[in-house]
Amino acid sequence: MSRWIATLALLCAGNIGLAQDSAEGGSGLARYIEGGFTDPYWGGGTELELQLSQGVPWRVFTLDDPARLVVDFREVDWSSADPVAMDTSEHIASLRMGAFRPGWSRLVAEISTPMKVSEAGLSVAKDTGAAKLSLRLTPIDQSEFATLSGMPFDPAWDMPESVLRFAKPDDKKGPLTVLLDPGHGGIDPGAQRDGFDEADLMLLFAQELRDVLVRTGHYEVVLTREKDVFVSLEGRVAKAHDAQADLFISLHADALAEGVAHGASVYTLSKEASDAASAALAERHDRDDLLSGVDLSGTDDRVAQVLLDIARLDNSPRSDALAGHLVGGIRNALGNVHKRPKRQASFSVLKSADIPSVLIELGFLSTQRDLDNLRDPNWRAGMAAGIRDGINAWALEDEALSRLRRQ
Repeated sequence: MSRWIATLALLCAGNIGLAQDSAEGGSGLARYIEGGFTDPYWGGGTELELQLSQGVPWRVFTLDDPARLVVDFREVDWSSADPVAMDTSEHIASLRMGAFRPGWSRLVAEISTPMKVSEAGLSVAKDTGAAKLSLRLTPIDQSEFATLSGMPFDPAWDMPESVLRFAKPDDKKGPLTVLLDPGHGGIDPGAQRDGFDEADLMLLFAQELRDVLVRTGHYEVVLTREKDVFVSLEGRVAKAHDAQADLFISLHADALAEGVAHGASVYTLSKEASDAASAALAERHDRDDLLSGVDLSGTDDRVAQVLLDIARLDNSPRSDALAGHLVGGIRNALGNVHKRPKRQASFSVLKSADIPSVLIELGFLSTQRDLDNLRDPNWRAGMAAGIRDGINAWALEDEALSRLRRQ
């Protein structure tokens, strides 16, 4: 049975429960109540059971490299879920869940051995409207797993999200369009410490920075996300192109597993990382994207071009100049930056061919001083002012050099 037929069968099984739920009048946001992975079967395999407050549309599929089970739901609130407590199976290496795109949430389980979804169903109680999702996974060999795995084709799901577009006639100058990219979001919270998520802190700062830039009257500002939802790495770059952005700034605040570091640093794209820590950081960012259930095996030509194209010859110096001015602006505003503030690494989110792009690490959540700074509105205001001043200086220089570039 092909993966598409298997996927269709599972979707139909889910829709039986959905139809009953609709008849009972259930709607709105469903809540996770309890459940998780267990190993009740002899001879291998595992089972996922989830209790939800009501039935919702859903779909399930597997992805390879790494092997993952992905379950998408229409608007499930996972705030009461504990991924550690939900994973009692020896076949599940890691588990995460959260918002994935507007109106949808996602559960992703990284599986340690190849398995297929052999049974799947969602039932809804007639009296309460509560729902139970049951999935059974059974072992298979790697070749069969690779054959069955892949993102299902769904025209309604795969249709691109609408994004803002700014017309920029060649004969008319106007405000520069700045694309701000608050890292992580939704199912991918990023670094975490003391109840604070990198995704939430970066969204707050991006919104404040947008206000600072807009008040100058020189910039139009677009965010890759306006709330706590997941946006894939290639989706972030594609949004920059759809918005016809003049520059791209990704915002992060990572955490170190070992050692101590503090202060802001600015990254530009390079195949060769400037140091081992930068290489590890870029690899971790890409892996976070994969573990959120992204499948790049079927990427279309347009997105592949955006992701894989090396920055054009003219663009690399512009990105490097932007990084230099940002470091100067931040240092002037706050008095200090990281001891090595300009770095390079192969971040996928920086791989635009024609938009000057940088990634700013505002600090490290693993350092108490930096976490306190990110929570301090006065410090954030100073950082935003420094970034604004850096962009201003770069824009003036870039305009002066524009006549020297190849057409």
